[in-house]
Amino acid sequence: MACFRRRIFPFGSFPLQSTQLAHSGLVEGVGGNILRTFSSVVATEQKVLKLEEEEGKQSLEDEIAKIRHVFNAAKQRFQKVPDTLREIPKTDPKGIYVNKDLRLDNIQVFGFDYDYTLAHYSANLQSLIYELAKEYLVNELRYPDSCLEFKYDNSFPIRGLYYDMSKGCLMKLDFFGSIEPDACYFGRRKLSRPEINDLYGTRHIGRDQAQELVGLMDFFCFSEACLIADIVQHFVDAKLEFDPSYVYQDVNRAIQHVHRSGLAHKGILSDPEKYLVKNGQLLRFLRMLKENGKKLFLLTNSPYYFVDGGMRFMLEDSLGHQDCWRELFDVVIAKANKPEFYTSERPFRCYDVEKDTLAFSKVDAFLPNKIYYHGCLKTFLQITKWNGPEVIYFGDHLFSDLRGPSKAGWHTAAIIHELENEIQIQNEDSYRFEQAKFHIIQELLVKLHATVSNGEASEEYMSLLWELNEERQKACYTMKRMFNKSFGATFLTDTGQESAFAYHIHQYADVYTSKPENFLCHPPHAWLHVPYDIKIMPHHVKVSSNLFKT
Repeated sequence: MACFRRRIFPFGSFPLQSTQLAHSGLVEGVGGNILRTFSSVVATEQKVLKLEEEEGKQSLEDEIAKIRHVFNAAKQRFQKVPDTLREIPKTDPKGIYVNKDLRLDNIQVFGFDYDYTLAHYSANLQSLIYELAKEYLVNELRYPDSCLEFKYDNSFPIRGLYYDMSKGCLMKLDFFGSIEPDACYFGRRKLSRPEINDLYGTRHIGRDQAQELVGLMDFFCFSEACLIADIVQHFVDAKLEFDPSYVYQDVNRAIQHVHRSGLAHKGILSDPEKYLVKNGQLLRFLRMLKENGKKLFLLTNSPYYFVDGGMRFMLEDSLGHQDCWRELFDVVIAKANKPEFYTSERPFRCYDVEKDTLAFSKVDAFLPNKIYYHGCLKTFLQITKWNGPEVIYFGDHLFSDLRGPSKAGWHTAAIIHELENEIQIQNEDSYRFEQAKFHIIQELLVKLHATVSNGEASEEYMSLLWELNEERQKACYTMKRMFNKSFGATFLTDTGQESAFAYHIHQYADVYTSKPENFLCHPPHAWLHVPYDIKIMPHHVKVSSNLFKT
């Protein structure tokens, strides 16, 4: 771009205007020559400025032409996957990913949640919860009978969505609390960007608006999110007036009823082959910890009979006839009522497995092979004398499972089952190919915007801007559909930045992985470190735009 030069006048900072010269009397006599000289200077200056303006326009056109040349050359390389793409290291789908340095040799106590942490479920469970919840809405809360026709759509929801109780929108947020423009739904209809702007004024969710959002963070939220969207859409189609907050409250009440009533538990145990996944590696991991002198405890909100039935089924092919899964744990606590467990002062009760009753005697010690109900963190620490830094707790729910332990000084490990699948997608050449395309287009867009920072947008500029944005949108759309057609990846936005869900993992999880038994890949004395070059989440590899420049 041309650089506009400042003219230096030898007789002052600014040239005098002709009217000023006339009033000064310098136009008379010899002064007339001064005026003519000055007029000549002004004319010369105007000519120079005009030439510089033309040079500037030509420079802008040359810069835009260079960007178009790079873009056209890149598009030629977009025709096939570069061979160098295969040289980029693959990320381990079963790896342990570190947000905070962790020395396993300092960890003496390992604690575990049950559902979606020790227990692995099939996709059939979400359909079961969905069916039971919609029946409750119709039979108990008097929702229209037509709601019984709803079917669970496994392809629609992801974990980490937010529901706006004031406006009825189901959305995905990025790391900074802004709405993902192509991941905001009213019912099952995706809202356009103008519609989002009309509703919220801006994509960024402010503090007041955030008060109306509820996060859907655990694995059971899949059925909840889908049912909320289906009911909102049903009311819209039927032209029925409704309050979005009531929809959430009723659906959440139905989901909670499915769990607390035991309907889901009984359904799972009635056909464990359909819902539970057997896992001999889990037994190997727990035994490895015991053999290395570690203490183990189980802390779950589920009732004991459900945990016992599930553990027996999952481990029956690995446990010996005389072995019992309870012998692996120093303490077993069921119906703990997390997250209140971490802040309340509720007493522990000893549970009689044979009689299905709770004892009345005070619990001041955890005895071997006994089961305990309820309780609180304060009493738990008083009885066990386990210090925070020597404890790590594994759980799948960032708020119910991990926020409390994190604040109590425990180390935390988030179990995110979908991580394994998402890393496998990110490892594919097709995904990395689109990612590299996206990055080079982003770089060209930045350069193109810089060309008009001090000038006007030309026709050539607008044409190139439109082409770059179209190519960029294609890459975003392609990457998104590789994960989930409605909301994209769990951890990333469509542009490759971190999601709000990823932000919470940073907050509450020292490490995260897809399954607890992935720790078998590390010796019990290993030191786990945060990658030195991390810019986004540790498991995510950024493919450079240089892929299409060489």
